[in-house]
Amino acid sequence: MVATREESQATADWLASTAQTELLRFTTAGSVDDGKSTLIGRLLYDSKGVYEDQLASVRQATRNLTTDGLDLSLLTDGLRAEREQGITIDVAYRYFATAKRKFIIADTPGHEQYTRNMATGASTANLAIILIDARYGVLPQSRRHAFIASLLGIPHLVVAVNKMDLMDYREDVFTGIRNDFAAFADQLKARDVQFIPISALKGDNVVTPGGRTPWYTGPSLLEFLETVPIASDFNLSDMRFPVQYVIRPDLDFRGFAGQVASGVIRRGDAVTVLPSGRSSRVKSIVTWDGDLEEAFAPMSVTVCLEDEVDISRGDMLAHPDNTPHSGRRFAATVVWMNEKPMEPHRAYLLKHSTQMVQARVRELRHRVDVNTLDHQRASQLRLNEIGVVSVEAQRPIFFDAYSKNRATGSFILIDPLTNETLGAGMISGPDLYHHSGPVTPAERLARIGHRPYVIRLQNGDAETARLIERHLFDQGYLVHVVEGAEDAGNVVATSFQVGLVSIVPGAAWQPPAGIPADQVITLDRTGYADEGTMLQALMAMLAGGTSGSVRLTDGAGI
Repeated sequence: MVATREESQATADWLASTAQTELLRFTTAGSVDDGKSTLIGRLLYDSKGVYEDQLASVRQATRNLTTDGLDLSLLTDGLRAEREQGITIDVAYRYFATAKRKFIIADTPGHEQYTRNMATGASTANLAIILIDARYGVLPQSRRHAFIASLLGIPHLVVAVNKMDLMDYREDVFTGIRNDFAAFADQLKARDVQFIPISALKGDNVVTPGGRTPWYTGPSLLEFLETVPIASDFNLSDMRFPVQYVIRPDLDFRGFAGQVASGVIRRGDAVTVLPSGRSSRVKSIVTWDGDLEEAFAPMSVTVCLEDEVDISRGDMLAHPDNTPHSGRRFAATVVWMNEKPMEPHRAYLLKHSTQMVQARVRELRHRVDVNTLDHQRASQLRLNEIGVVSVEAQRPIFFDAYSKNRATGSFILIDPLTNETLGAGMISGPDLYHHSGPVTPAERLARIGHRPYVIRLQNGDAETARLIERHLFDQGYLVHVVEGAEDAGNVVATSFQVGLVSIVPGAAWQPPAGIPADQVITLDRTGYADEGTMLQALMAMLAGGTSGSVRLTDGAGI
């Protein structure tokens, strides 16, 4: 019994220490046959992260005679097509841990045909390993992978010059590749780039330093992965809390569940609710294990506020002095992931944080050549292509630039009919300098909630006109009285264009040309027994058209 208790305590201690170990997510990228899967297999094998049954399966499946009976690439290339062709097609995720860190690896394909797979695997990575074959140097695909990694905001790049064994571990080969890639990385404004000469097949400088590269004094690949600082990779200054679910188990509890996208939220903090703009303070931060004094990204918690504020899924909490952009139009870079091409003005669903809104791509500004970074004119984006676009959503979303906040700067586009994911986007900022053309009557109708009308009030005085104005205003109409103006015709014409309801007293007055007859209402006060009957008749006339009950929305012609 004592031994069992000791074993249980040891297990508990190990689980507790593991829970506190830092997690590093990284992805691998490189040209076809650069050795990405072999490198990951080497990492897993040399760090004792492979089970015996896995090794037995790999030995049985090994067909490559140059691997001494153990093709380590098969530890990650699990699809039949991958093993037959000897290439990576889909994203493979693997987990392993050392005493210093936990790791999640995304082994992504290198071919341009599978750009979308690479973007998927790299979207959550802290670090990218870009493999370069020492025999061929920096290829266009190497530049493409570095560009995509920088586009996705990966803060750390490791350039692993692989297959040094085939070049006799020559220092001049490594130096030439390092200089070539460094010149390209400067164009991408990469913040942290580390160059390491390795041989994934032989194991040099992968887990332990290689004695065959005495001229290299830097860390091995695993040593660098264990020590690269990633705490500063998270945005802890801009608090963003998208509400995912409202928890209301009884009358005494109302909490807002979600994941802290960035920043830190503390008990007692003043917060602003978007989009309403209402303010309150954090009453408590609730978790299954008890209340917390603070929560930070990427923790999932339930936030309770001191005031009863109307909040629902898709709303966001932020600090009052540090709120995200709120708008319907923004510029973004999109990676297209579907066989159906992206075309401007087609309706899509836009998933951003916890919001789902209708949206359209209003403009495709250019397509990016991922090999040369040149900008190309294009009318559509096809599968695996990348372009810069202007997006217009049906209602405002709350976003930051992706370079500042990956959580609130990213989105996906979804087919509203099939629910297929069509593209992934990175927001660059508000679209301040481009618009979608003049405001249309349909957009005014959607924004105001009713059609414009001209009401000719006959045999009624100014007091009656004001009574009608008040009644319509209380019903949600934007209405005004045009009285005593010498240029009443011009005033009414302008008001009609901007979507207002104009009331014009006077029996002899005639509306200006260009106003449709079905939007002109003639109201004779003497035809009704009292004012209440007159107002009821007017509301019936308005309801008889296409106005009146149109709900006010933020969507402008989406």
